[in-house]
Amino acid sequence: MIEEPVSDEERTSLARRGERLTSIAFGVSIVGALALAVVYWNGGQPQLEGVFLALSPGGLGVGLIVWARYFMPRATDVEERHPIESTEEEIDAFREEFERGEHILTRRSLLVRMGTAAVAALGVALVFPIRSLGPRPGKGFKSTPFRRGVRLVTEEGRLIRADDISVDGVVTAFPEGHTEAADAPTLLIRPNRPVQPRPGREDWTPGNLVAYSKLCTHVGCPVGLYQAGEHLLLCPCHQSTFDVLDGARPVFGPAARALPQLPIEVDDEGVIVALGDFSSPPGPGFWDRGR
Repeated sequence: MIEEPVSDEERTSLARRGERLTSIAFGVSIVGALALAVVYWNGGQPQLEGVFLALSPGGLGVGLIVWARYFMPRATDVEERHPIESTEEEIDAFREEFERGEHILTRRSLLVRMGTAAVAALGVALVFPIRSLGPRPGKGFKSTPFRRGVRLVTEEGRLIRADDISVDGVVTAFPEGHTEAADAPTLLIRPNRPVQPRPGREDWTPGNLVAYSKLCTHVGCPVGLYQAGEHLLLCPCHQSTFDVLDGARPVFGPAARALPQLPIEVDDEGVIVALGDFSSPPGPGFWDRGR
């Protein structure tokens, strides 16, 4: 605690010192925050990030402490409950103290600006770690490489023709040029009984050939087991079961949604071609996905 100065000159000297120390502390905070932002933007370096992250809030904290020590009231006042109207002596004493402080603290606006800049710089620096969360998903969860006219191929890239799939046959297909797409594996199935298309999907099953996403709507496991006799697709992870003849509706297990269906047609060369993307996003649900 600062001892009560004997004269205004000593008070002024201490105030100047407080101003310098506060400005230096806020300056260190600003430099640390900006340096942290630059280091992080350039790829990051853990040791430097730690140093600058300590300097920025540390400088801000030291500046506030110095400000409070040199320029804020320090005495503990205890007042009994009585009428709070000030006496003339108290008013005169307050006026004198206020004018004296106003005279001593000549750079109050500078310190306020420095403190504000330090807080702003720290806020800017703390925005950069948002980059660590990765790129925004955008529409990546809601669409696949399938588009109208995209031909279906095997994992090796061979075109799939309708004649390649026999009755009760199953083939795993991908969009041409995107066999690595994790959300695109598709099951092409030709059941031994007619598929009952859902409204609006009457032309999605040429020659009783139907295409469903291979990703289970529970947690995304591959639905690779087809029971031809019962026309059921089975997920081996948690035994979710889907009815192939009824829009891949779940009939057993934890999956609550049908497998997305891919609209397909057969072109003039007999190759299976997509008419568009899946009826809904493939795989398990996510934060803004409806049923």
